[in-house]
Amino acid sequence: MPAFAALLIGFVLAASSLLGQHAARADTARLVPWSGAETPMLALKDLSGQAHALEDYRGRVVLVNFWATWCEPCRAEMASMERLQERLAGKPFTVLLVNHGEARVRVGDFARREALALLVLLDPNQDAARAWRVRVLPSSFLVSADGRVRFAVIGEMDWASRESVETVQTLLR
Repeated sequence: MPAFAALLIGFVLAASSLLGQHAARADTARLVPWSGAETPMLALKDLSGQAHALEDYRGRVVLVNFWATWCEPCRAEMASMERLQERLAGKPFTVLLVNHGEARVRVGDFARREALALLVLLDPNQDAARAWRVRVLPSSFLVSADGRVRFAVIGEMDWASRESVETVQTLLR
């Protein structure tokens, strides 16, 4: 039985590696050009109660990410968004994490526990999520410096992948 278990573990590891390589290549194919005519409104408060509006970030490329603390794929992709923001430090780029309908205390506890280095906004009534037509978490949107949504992504993505970074960098030009 131990030989069978070792063989099974080896198979699972090999399959996981191949799937992971395929997923990294397929990530940017998931960046779908935005089909909406106009950029939806986004005006929310952060965890400290300070107001933020998307128009405040005009001149910057913005990654708007809708997420929830209970959403495992949401939590999994946050590290790659932090790496992306670190990689683009000094460039006009910002990540806005829009929490989907959870209480300020719960979100604040999560942000402290995870030591999030990204700006967290609260959407308690999910008004922003409706305006942005979010139906699945996570959902992300890349907004160009002129304030127009350029790409949408449904589901988890590796934002620190070479392809993702290149896509963001094309918007920074």
